[in-house]
Amino acid sequence: MNNHNRNKLKKILQEHLPGTICLASWLEARGISRNLQTCYRRSGWLESVGPGAFKRPGEQVTLEGALYAIQEQAGLPVHLGGQTALSRQGLSQYIRMSRETAYLYSPLGVKLPAWFKRYDWKVQLEHIRTNFIPDASGLGQQSRATSSLLTPHFSLKLSAPERAIMECLYLAPNRQDLVEIFQIMEGLTNLRPKIVQRLLETCRSVKVKRLFLYMADKAGHKWLQFVDRQHINLGRGNRCITPNGVYVAEHCISIPKTLVSV
Repeated sequence: MNNHNRNKLKKILQEHLPGTICLASWLEARGISRNLQTCYRRSGWLESVGPGAFKRPGEQVTLEGALYAIQEQAGLPVHLGGQTALSRQGLSQYIRMSRETAYLYSPLGVKLPAWFKRYDWKVQLEHIRTNFIPDASGLGQQSRATSSLLTPHFSLKLSAPERAIMECLYLAPNRQDLVEIFQIMEGLTNLRPKIVQRLLETCRSVKVKRLFLYMADKAGHKWLQFVDRQHINLGRGNRCITPNGVYVAEHCISIPKTLVSV
């Protein structure tokens, strides 16, 4: 490889954040053709992690570094959510959480890149595609200064606690335990009423909305008094969350006895 090509790649990699994946499309947009990318890989200047994705040779790249590329380079609306987002923000340390699973949420129709799904990130991936919250309400950027991801060079889009707890409820009761979710809810003493209001008004899942309000009532959170329930569509009729459950008349839901008595 001649000096010109080496210097060209060196200049491009100065824009590339350490610890993240470098997508072929991102390189191509900066004048590095696919043929030249192959040349860089064969010369040991880039290391492939799968079709259309590279990393610096010898550099350790985590799931977060790969997700950064998906969000910022590929522009896909995929974010850390649910249990994972709560854990990353230190809001689930007192209950049993799945350390082996990373929950990624996206709108319907979004597909994760093949290289991302095939690579061993040392965690189990759960990709939840849903439009039960139809917009980006409750999504935020995890700051570098407060990140528990050990990613000092970049930050990620993830669900704020207000959205993350609803994403947990979306998977309940079959894929998330309701008692554990309530234990999380008990610790959410600082939820922001305006964001809660927006999410409850736009949320399309009656189950999620009723469970959220039931748990917030049960936990006795003060922020709930600033949520206007008259503007929240809670549907009609009863909702049987679990068969043979205990009926809670105020919220028109049947839930596990263990949740009622906790």
